[in-house]
Amino acid sequence: MEGKSCNFSRFRFSVAPMMDWTDRHCRSFHRILSRRARLYTEMLAVGAVLHGDRGRLLRFEPAEHPLALQIGGSDPAQLAAASAIGEDWGYDEINLNIGCPSERVKSGAFGACLMREPELVGDCVAAIKARVKIPVTVKCRTGVDEQDPEAALGDLAARVVAAGCDALIVHARKAWLSGLSPKENRNVPPLDYALVHVLKRRYPAVPVVLNGGLATLGQARAELEYVDGVMVGRAAYQDPALLLDVDPLLFGETAPVGTMATAIEAFIPYVEARLAEGVPLHALTRHLLGFFNGLPGARAWRRHLATEAVKPGAGVHTLHTAMAHLELASMRGASAAA
Repeated sequence: MEGKSCNFSRFRFSVAPMMDWTDRHCRSFHRILSRRARLYTEMLAVGAVLHGDRGRLLRFEPAEHPLALQIGGSDPAQLAAASAIGEDWGYDEINLNIGCPSERVKSGAFGACLMREPELVGDCVAAIKARVKIPVTVKCRTGVDEQDPEAALGDLAARVVAAGCDALIVHARKAWLSGLSPKENRNVPPLDYALVHVLKRRYPAVPVVLNGGLATLGQARAELEYVDGVMVGRAAYQDPALLLDVDPLLFGETAPVGTMATAIEAFIPYVEARLAEGVPLHALTRHLLGFFNGLPGARAWRRHLATEAVKPGAGVHTLHTAMAHLELASMRGASAAA
């Protein structure tokens, strides 16, 4: 990676946009774990950005930067207008979703089905680029249904690069819009990292980011020999402790916090601020359930938060009590092992 410009290095590691998961509370917690990870919103439909409650949909904390707004749509003019709104709100990047296989996006004629319309996608990117100064990126699949992946990805990449796309993020699987559920589309179609490696060699001047199936930072670091960046999704959400090592292992910098317990303590001021706004505790703590995965006491941690954080009056004390349960269970485990 030596000699790569900052335009490349800023895409070196990111947490994938994930519906119902990467909301502003999740992102604020992830930012405590890594200063350098690039964060993405959940996908927002273009109509929601244009006509919805922007204060609720687009709000984020200043600490979340660098932060990208992911939008879904297929009308160039609407996408350009929504992107301009995102830029005005202070987002660092506009990411166009050409990869989501859900029924909702399929019926709305956007998401992965647009792999079949590369010319339209190119027009969308060009329209957005004409309206905003921030980077415009595309997140796509390698194809859909019976498409030949090499041809489908190659055609889409050619169109969006010609339109000025600032980075291409590739989930290295096809999406089967007929026959597989959105959940199955995340793991059933086989991964094809080699195809993304070929794409990178074809476009040396454009950042290419690999997404899909990356479960460890060791695996991610190995892939950085072939691509400019890696994007991790479920592994980072379900075991957020993975993010503690991102800055040291991938950027050569000191981690913002040294331990998982310290990270929870650092999150408490954010929790207090949101509780004061009326946000229920479980909306915040649901993103913490996997934090101690694989460690003694993890079950006690999850059980306490799952049962107590939903109760009326749950507050920071609930989080402190969960930590106490974790420590007690950990001590018992250590005593039993001795």
